[in-house]
Amino acid sequence: VQLQACGGGLVRTSTSLRLSCVPSGRTFSVYAMGWFRQAPGKQREFVAAISWSGSFTNYADSVKGRFSISRDNAKNTVFLQMNSLKPEDTAVYYCAAKFGAPGNNYYTDLLDYNYWGQGTQVTVSS
Repeated sequence: VQLQACGGGLVRTSTSLRLSCVPSGRTFSVYAMGWFRQAPGKQREFVAAISWSGSFTNYADSVKGRFSISRDNAKNTVFLQMNSLKPEDTAVYYCAAKFGAPGNNYYTDLLDYNYWGQGTQVTVSS
């Protein structure tokens, strides 16, 4: 299984970006997804998570009200809409998948995830 994350870039403060993540290869029929980020010199941290059903989501306090996670299961794609970006959002963003997860569960601990994408760089300049 591979996860392909894309959509990062260099943007100014208060602008928006949308990240996408697509699993490929042999996948289970149901999976929960999450986004994490890692800034230079810091540990990887939770950003957002979504259940397979899409009905349940969870966000880190630092991004609540600004970021939104969603998914289109028909297109096998998960999105992270990032609005009102701040310089402190600068990091490499990783998508992660937990296959075989029940429909309404989401996961905020990186240790819960089976597969990880390669990361996409988001840089927010002031």
